[in-house]
Amino acid sequence: MIKPKDTRKAREKRQKRIRAKIQGVPERPRLAVFRSLNHIYAQVVDDTRGHTLVAASTVEPEVRSQMDSLDKKALAELVGTLIAKRALEKGISKVVFDRAGFLYHGRVKALADAARKGGLVF
Repeated sequence: MIKPKDTRKAREKRQKRIRAKIQGVPERPRLAVFRSLNHIYAQVVDDTRGHTLVAASTVEPEVRSQMDSLDKKALAELVGTLIAKRALEKGISKVVFDRAGFLYHGRVKALADAARKGGLVF
């Protein structure tokens, strides 16, 4: 009998492998992305202090009001531009991108591209 793939365990394995290589420091914090079935979350984290510096997601009222008219990929782009704007306001222009084991494709890629267009460097 062939064992079915456990996609959650595979993602967690990729996440551990990625997090072993990247670290968010005050000069270059980590832009962490989490993608659920319906929402996408992004936060800029300083790992040395363990503080979230900036956050944006689709559960915020200003983004949530547009959820009916946009698809998930467009919402991810909106969150990417929002996180870039907020990070630049706090004086953060360079970040390390942490895709948290998610494949760099679809919504994760859309968020990253929008953050780059918004002015973040990674």
